[in-house]
Amino acid sequence: MTDSQTVPAGAHGGTEQDIDSETLAIKRVLAGRTARIVYVVGILCSLFHLWVNTVGIMPEIQRNAVHYAFILFLGFLQYPLLKRKADKSIAIDYGLAILAFAVGFYLVFFEDALHARNEVPNMVDLIAAGLAIILMLEVTRRTTGLLIPALCVIALSYSLFLGRAFGGLWHFPGVTIERILYRMYFAPDGLFGTIATISSTFVFLFVLFAAFLIKSGAGEFIIDLAMAVMGRLTGGPAKMAVFASGIMGSISGSAVANTVGTGSITIPMMKRMGFKPQFAGGIEAAASTGGQLMPPIMGAGAFIMSQWTQIPYLTIVGVAFIPAIMYFVSVAFFIHLRAKRRGLEPLSSDEIPKVREVLKRGWNFFIPIGVLIGLLMLRYTPTFAACGGIASIVVASWLNPRTRMSFRDIMDALSMGAQNMVTTGIILLCSGIIIGVVLMVGMGIKFSMLIQSISQGSLMLTIILVALASLILGMGLPVTASYIVLAVLAAPAMTMLGTSTIAAHMLIFWYSQDANVTPPVCLAAYSAAGIAGAKPLATGFESWKLAKALYIIPLLFCYSPLLFEGPTWQVVETAVLGLGGLFCFAVFFEGYNQRMLSWPARVFYLGCAAAMLWPDLRLHALGAAAFIAGSVMEVTVFRPGRSAAVVAVQKE
Repeated sequence: MTDSQTVPAGAHGGTEQDIDSETLAIKRVLAGRTARIVYVVGILCSLFHLWVNTVGIMPEIQRNAVHYAFILFLGFLQYPLLKRKADKSIAIDYGLAILAFAVGFYLVFFEDALHARNEVPNMVDLIAAGLAIILMLEVTRRTTGLLIPALCVIALSYSLFLGRAFGGLWHFPGVTIERILYRMYFAPDGLFGTIATISSTFVFLFVLFAAFLIKSGAGEFIIDLAMAVMGRLTGGPAKMAVFASGIMGSISGSAVANTVGTGSITIPMMKRMGFKPQFAGGIEAAASTGGQLMPPIMGAGAFIMSQWTQIPYLTIVGVAFIPAIMYFVSVAFFIHLRAKRRGLEPLSSDEIPKVREVLKRGWNFFIPIGVLIGLLMLRYTPTFAACGGIASIVVASWLNPRTRMSFRDIMDALSMGAQNMVTTGIILLCSGIIIGVVLMVGMGIKFSMLIQSISQGSLMLTIILVALASLILGMGLPVTASYIVLAVLAAPAMTMLGTSTIAAHMLIFWYSQDANVTPPVCLAAYSAAGIAGAKPLATGFESWKLAKALYIIPLLFCYSPLLFEGPTWQVVETAVLGLGGLFCFAVFFEGYNQRMLSWPARVFYLGCAAAMLWPDLRLHALGAAAFIAGSVMEVTVFRPGRSAAVVAVQKE
């Protein structure tokens, strides 16, 4: 979800230079007339969404169709047909953009005529529906690659004729092409169904909220505040990256955008402090991935989860807070141990801004965050809270001369928000095709039965299967699409085995993030490697190690009351002992606690980690006692010998 680069003058559109933050797809560098058109259409798009989600009255499916029209118009102009010769395909891109706009508004103008014919579509209706699907597949191919369109084609083929070739559980007799076109275009479970509603309401407005916040200067303020708070600690710049990425990621909704945005500042600082390039990149990738887990926004996942499960949005972000904090603290454990192991010193005083000065420059940025959280806590809808937050950003900016937004700044933020929404909007809209087919053919029930058959009723084996599926899907699908597919297919199987609905969906949401930091395809880690000047695969493995909590904490969702599904004291006990277990895991991987550790000592701490994480109070007590005893013995019994830092530096 990053802003497109623009060039102030030039031809219609030059060669592609910008890289999309969600998928690493190549974008057209906007210039001249194309840049102006995209800028104006972006403003109109944002104004429409603000109007329709506040005072405007419009049928849901028509609102989603207009959302489709705007998003695809911008998408075709941002992502050219010819990747290396964007200027050669500009006429085609304009034609497809205009056609997509017309197809979206066709439903707005002719839906009533369809109802007057008792839902019997005519030939023009079917042509419009067919074009809507084809254009959707093409723009998705441009922005995310071939995998999502291929899944859509396979799903549509299964519903039309491919299902007849299967026997038993997977047999499906097929439906007519007319039926498919109607369901995908006019019915509330296709292109303009539930997923499109989420995209055109919650997600768009929170992306717009982030655009206003960043345009007002909040990004620089967050970095400065993180530096002021964390700079004096051991491994300060790296811990600053964790702190800043947690806040920025909660706002931006994109791990890769997070990595690029904060990493351009934090990675050079970490390298200068003494961390290896691949470790510095791994820290930023792991921390930025965690930004999607941090309330109150959590990317698009929290909105989708709330819509599907009918669990209040405030409940979801409330129970997600403690696990998110645990994740970031676990990354900080690795940083602390590595810094101590290498004997790295904090930043010098002249490099660290004073907290008072930073707050003086940007105190007003707390107002919109407070308004947003306050409205959510008062149980206003997320849509209303986002609109209130956007208005409060503008008002709050006027309270501080350093951050005051002008009329041009407001227009820039409106356009930026719409452009930043393009990739996410396209992913969500195209996912509607898959979801529509899955619901129509009963694929969710069939997949759940398959998982139950393989796992033989074992919840742990089911979780492992979900984790593997998320990793495989994540190699080709962005996080949001991966969560949507898995939530539809795997969540019912988990709930059938006794897992609560919120635990099943939260686990799937967490595991859908793992492709950002897990080789061989890890977009956040590869983005960080580019900034760090490190080998991509080495950075990927470092991020994979640092993000271990991404795989461990979701197990606690299903086997403990961490999501406030038990007495408060049990939640607190699980969180505290869970952090102890995660620290022991970090000790095992780093080979250092108070001193350099032998392999038997590392295995001892691994056992402590397992005991403190296993859902048993007696094992918790045993693991905690063993950890304390081991740490004390390191200091009092074993002689450190040479400086651990010197040994580590010599080894590396």
